[in-house]
Amino acid sequence: MARPIWSGSINFGLVTVPVGLYSATEDHSIGFRQFERGTSDRIRYRRVNERTGKEVDYGDIVKGYELDDGDYVIVEPDELDEIAPGRSRTIDIEGFVDLDDIDPIFFQKTYWLAPAKEEFDRAYSLLLEAMGKTNKAGVAKFVMRGKEYVSAVRAGDGVLVLNTLHFAADLRDPAKELSKLPGKAQARGKELQMAVSLIESMTEDWKPGDYKDTYTQRVEKLIKDKKAGRTVTPEAEPAEATKVVDLFDALSRSVKNSSGKNSSGRKKPKTPAKKAEQDLSGLSKAELDKMARELDVKGRSKMSRKDLEKAVAGQAPAAKKAS
Repeated sequence: MARPIWSGSINFGLVTVPVGLYSATEDHSIGFRQFERGTSDRIRYRRVNERTGKEVDYGDIVKGYELDDGDYVIVEPDELDEIAPGRSRTIDIEGFVDLDDIDPIFFQKTYWLAPAKEEFDRAYSLLLEAMGKTNKAGVAKFVMRGKEYVSAVRAGDGVLVLNTLHFAADLRDPAKELSKLPGKAQARGKELQMAVSLIESMTEDWKPGDYKDTYTQRVEKLIKDKKAGRTVTPEAEPAEATKVVDLFDALSRSVKNSSGKNSSGRKKPKTPAKKAEQDLSGLSKAELDKMARELDVKGRSKMSRKDLEKAVAGQAPAAKKAS
């Protein structure tokens, strides 16, 4: 069972609930070590004085802040410790805001808040239910591991959720950071109507379990294939950008390909077999390759567009029968 990474209490008004803070997410990406090519020699990093080339002990390293003129202000670790905020014992909710009013760009990391003991379940459940009914988020500041955070406390699925938020000063201005902002080009003819129709036809319930980290799966397969001495098959090239002159045609074909509603009015999930029953002649090579990948067509990376179309059409009955 996980242990809390922070313990304290959450306060709203005169109500205080002792809680523990737990990480709600984890990084499952595959880690690699570095080696020199052609050898089994590990690559190591050392802290080296760039002038003398000699290695420096960690205790002899201080921090430096670079000024505009290239000079540095040297800061000792102890000096930073002296001004660091003390560890918070409480998460004081300063006010409540509509959860929908918080732009997703502010969300940073997600944690769970759980009652420290069973005796606090009643007060905890009251706050959880009240926040769920009002769809509000409590805004609070607290300190963890020597750093101050602004956070949003909200109702989750049977548990209070704390999201650390970026401060407003952390957000960049796209007008300053991007070399060129997209121009406000006017939609021509029925392009906007067609784009809206495409969005509506592809609208479905949010099911996060439907989305897998396919890159990590491919890395795992790459490792297994190399260990077994099997040939590694490269992935297909990404689809090319839609040309402006083809925009309406691309939208029209997209709406057609995504059409089909179930009895409740929602779009039916597209199975590979259902996709293959459609007219494949209007699909791009990238779209055909995606369907071939879903059908596990062998050798697809070396196929021409015409070969992909034949392979997908040929695999469709088997896929439909299997479903």
